[in-house]
Amino acid sequence: MILHAIREVQIPLLAAMLLGACAAKLAQVLKAGGLSEAFGPTALFPVNMRRPVAIGICVVEFSLGLGLILTAGDIGGRVPATAFRVATFLFFIVATCALIELRASRADVGCGCFGDFSTAPVSLRTLARSALLAVAAFVTVNLGPIGLPPFKAAAYAELLGILAAELLIIGAMSPEIGEGLVRLGYSEPCELQTVPSGRTLAALHRSRLWRRHSALMTSTVPADIWRELCWRYVVFPASYSNRPADLVFAVFLKYRRPTIRAALVDARTGQTLPWPETPARNWLPWRSAPVPLSRPAEGTAQSPGAPVRADLPVSTDV
Repeated sequence: MILHAIREVQIPLLAAMLLGACAAKLAQVLKAGGLSEAFGPTALFPVNMRRPVAIGICVVEFSLGLGLILTAGDIGGRVPATAFRVATFLFFIVATCALIELRASRADVGCGCFGDFSTAPVSLRTLARSALLAVAAFVTVNLGPIGLPPFKAAAYAELLGILAAELLIIGAMSPEIGEGLVRLGYSEPCELQTVPSGRTLAALHRSRLWRRHSALMTSTVPADIWRELCWRYVVFPASYSNRPADLVFAVFLKYRRPTIRAALVDARTGQTLPWPETPARNWLPWRSAPVPLSRPAEGTAQSPGAPVRADLPVSTDV
């Protein structure tokens, strides 16, 4: 009876591991704006194949995790359930072999199993965890439909005890636990944070300052983008009283609700211009709903004209 309960626990545990690994990779992509050059086992492939291979791994993890959940009961019959469980077993076997090869050829690269948390080099603990998950998937292949046990305190206590014991074992084999604890007690300075330019532009498009001053722009394509410490500056060509100007936005490098400031600068003299008392309403549809920008590469050169200083009149959006 206990062995049967152990086998039943493996299905939700494996599904949670697969879906959690996929979610961690997606979080890494959203945070960094793309995949790193060496994304776990993809470092074994040529550079031009690493991105599609990494995407494929994430899709397989999500599909297997969802499939294990949907076929755990009577849905679909025995054949789909067996297919997903065999596929999960083969996935972890391949993953274990890939980690062995990665440890032998690229000892400096992490497994990438859980995104940013899996940057430590592949160790014996990582290999043992992958092998354990392969065994856990194997013991579920011939298991029938599972469901909740009868409402008895002893039955639920047994399942929770088995689940807790296995989680402790997996936690002891996971270097990511230590990395997570370190990050909980560490706050990265804003000067060192990596915030993609695309996220900065998206926050700028949602801000009140964008809606308030976009009527002054002559183009929604940035003329220049650069970063100084905790701020990213974005410059757009503008027009003020029939003369060329630069509309400069300063966006604080923060993922949620960044502080945004704006200043209007004469393009020829570099002098700060006063804001129009009543900006002209913008009836052009392409300005009322800005499209994603095809922006130039972020560089070190500043915008034409003088840089924005603290003593200049600026518009602020917090």
